[in-house]
Amino acid sequence: MKNQVQLITYVDRFGGGTLRELEALLTGPLDGVFGTVHLLPFFDPIDGADAGFDPIDHTRVDTRLGTWEDVARLGRHVDLMADVIVNHMSCDSPQFKDFSQRGHASAYDGLFLTLESVFPDGAHEHELTAIYRPRPGLPLTAVTLENGEKRILWTTFTPQQLDINVRHRQGRAYLESILKTFSEHGIRAIRLDAVGYAIKRAGTSCFMLPETFEFIGELTTLARSLDMEVLVEVHSHYLRQIDIAARVDWVYDFALPPLVLHALFNGTAGYLKHWIEIRPRNALTVLDTHDGIGVIDVGPEAGTGRDGLLPAAEIDRLVETIHERSGGESRRATGAAASNLDLYQVNCTFYDALGRVDRDYLLARAVQFFLPGIPQVYYVGLLGGGNDMPLLERSGVGRDINRGRYGLHEVLRELARPVCTDLLRLIRLRNTHPAFGGALRIGRTAPNVLALRWEAGCAHAELIADFAARRWTVRHGEGAASESLEFACCPALWSDAPRDTVWQG
Repeated sequence: MKNQVQLITYVDRFGGGTLRELEALLTGPLDGVFGTVHLLPFFDPIDGADAGFDPIDHTRVDTRLGTWEDVARLGRHVDLMADVIVNHMSCDSPQFKDFSQRGHASAYDGLFLTLESVFPDGAHEHELTAIYRPRPGLPLTAVTLENGEKRILWTTFTPQQLDINVRHRQGRAYLESILKTFSEHGIRAIRLDAVGYAIKRAGTSCFMLPETFEFIGELTTLARSLDMEVLVEVHSHYLRQIDIAARVDWVYDFALPPLVLHALFNGTAGYLKHWIEIRPRNALTVLDTHDGIGVIDVGPEAGTGRDGLLPAAEIDRLVETIHERSGGESRRATGAAASNLDLYQVNCTFYDALGRVDRDYLLARAVQFFLPGIPQVYYVGLLGGGNDMPLLERSGVGRDINRGRYGLHEVLRELARPVCTDLLRLIRLRNTHPAFGGALRIGRTAPNVLALRWEAGCAHAELIADFAARRWTVRHGEGAASESLEFACCPALWSDAPRDTVWQG
């Protein structure tokens, strides 16, 4: 993937509602801003039980958005990433309907995981409670098929998202058809969604098993043969994430958002700097995505006694501070207050988690852009978006607080705000400055100060941030050339260094 900032967005929630309208936005007002666009599920349908992550037909574009030809058109302007929803498909899929009607006579018998298929000799209580699930309760749903048979189906996320047997011949054929369709229409990278849950084995946690890595390797080999790179999405303890990163192309840095928030809330960068020293370099850095702000990624590992990146008491304070800064809105969208009941996420926009303080928000983005890896910006974050409380009230789904809809006029209005124009300049700096293709030096500084400097030949770019004073500076230069930028929050702090561009907040 290009070493440039990426956009992650829903097609229907950013700029109009169709692929053609998204293309017009990315080739017009946002021309040249993003090297890659991660299109969140655009498959049939986009409005099921989980906003497209429960596809009826994973190889078909929802006609309300456009066609595969529209996807290919967009891919001629920017590189595209798309989700391969590995673990499950919709209960309304033609495969499950055939199985429900015909049972053992169906060609898809065995495609859908049942309790019996994983535990053929029956399951003991201790085996069931050992299964890892990101939500309360067991990942099982009792159903009566159309033919009258009663089955207990494996449903890791919702009863509408039926887990599939990726080792079944139909499971393999299903995933191969998705990859081939993507490749034929210009997709250059894939994200393996929920792949950590894809392999189940009795007597284990059924999460990120050795067999899971083998499966990821097989999918990666196939994707590479089709000229696509692979991003693995896993929320887990940081040591597990480091281990996963050593085996795959790309991983997310899900630990970064809570650590940056902690640094800003507490005026100390100690925990953040420790993570920067040990984190994987082949990471997509994020502050926000279509999901919530992760907690498990910095917490201790349950059942092992291994410490997390933050002590438990600090995590509790972090969560409470997010609730306070957001005026209690995140509390209304998180945990028992919301129907999705994710155990490892606080549902809130990143901008609202910081109390809508522009200077802190831009500092957080500067830290993100200066870390090794490729930065990815969520469409709501690009617009400095606040919590969508009306949408949350209508849907009752906690994550919808961070999944608002913006028409073209709303996008243009938000992009004109100073915080967004400054963010766009930071993005363009990250995309174009040659220093970011060189080597990173991490300064040895006081606990409250973070110093990062990229160098490539005579080009350099550095970030110095004092979290206690909440003041920060970005300097960059290339040879004898210099340019002066203006930062709206604090224009009086500009430096006139003759060979450096200085951005201060």
